[in-house]
Amino acid sequence: MTAIELEGLTKDYGDVLAADDLTFSVETGEIFGFLGPNGAGKTTTIRLLLGFISPTAGSATVLDRDVTDERALIDAKRRIGYLSDDPAFDEQATGTEILDLHASIKGDDRRDELLEAFEPPLERQVRDYSRGNVQKLGIVTTFMHDPDLVILDEPTSGLDPLMKQRFDDFLRSERRQGVTVFFSSHVLSEVRRLCDRVGIIRDGRLVTIEPIDTLLTRSGKAVRIASATPIPTATLEIEGVHDLETVSSTDGDEGRSETVTGGDGDGNDRAREAEPPAQPHVRGSTNRAANSDATETFTECTFTFTGDVNALLGRLTEYELTDLSVEEAPLEDVFLRFYGGDDEDA
Repeated sequence: MTAIELEGLTKDYGDVLAADDLTFSVETGEIFGFLGPNGAGKTTTIRLLLGFISPTAGSATVLDRDVTDERALIDAKRRIGYLSDDPAFDEQATGTEILDLHASIKGDDRRDELLEAFEPPLERQVRDYSRGNVQKLGIVTTFMHDPDLVILDEPTSGLDPLMKQRFDDFLRSERRQGVTVFFSSHVLSEVRRLCDRVGIIRDGRLVTIEPIDTLLTRSGKAVRIASATPIPTATLEIEGVHDLETVSSTDGDEGRSETVTGGDGDGNDRAREAEPPAQPHVRGSTNRAANSDATETFTECTFTFTGDVNALLGRLTEYELTDLSVEEAPLEDVFLRFYGGDDEDA
């Protein structure tokens, strides 16, 4: 059963195509991450789902209600909680007055429970709130009527690390109770911690939808190698090596820093870029290696690896390694794989 369904949803402002033929669904009881940089179209999509703006084309439903049917959507909103990226509370009102107003509109069955968890300063006027306190008040107003579907736009903005952890625990508990969460964010660590599936949006267009585990697996492993003896760079010309960066030495030219960029994973189409000998290792350098005839070697390197780890280790057995780490690649790297190049690369 789906809580949210989009079919060709489009919003065209003329000079900006903010939502471009979006088609996907959010299953009941899942935390769905909607990931993209600022300006990608995340907030526009949310505003379309909530009926704040009308689509140019396509359709969408939330809780089986058509978002263009105002009366049906009002009925659905009784079961929806929404937290915007910038909660606009009356700055002259106190926290208590804000909550009383929301309670009069939609109820407050969980008010006391949420206040105990998030502790916004209710007796103070909102104008005296910090950004974090505004967000805590917003979380309470979002969940106080015990919604079935929650739509969150950058929900942890301004929260300190302890409160972020508390919010994470709370959201996982809500999922266990069957609440559906549509979670818009550009904070990748939040997506990693919380989401079951992720949709990535770029320039208004949906790039992919993946289970979070699949997305992380697809991103590969972050590998770091340090060796007491030089290793020929050709050793790593195997399937699955991406974005190789080395601190290298060439015969007769020790200690030269070099970046080897590549995306095909087979080692056949990389541009090697080197820094002058006196410079430290710098990522993304643009100077060309001078001695292409010499055997290129390295003593340290990092890269992303999507191949067979056993095959990689087999290539390294003859060298005296001082360090070898294989870790899950940062989700930031996953993000850059979808946003760092042309659409064809994505």
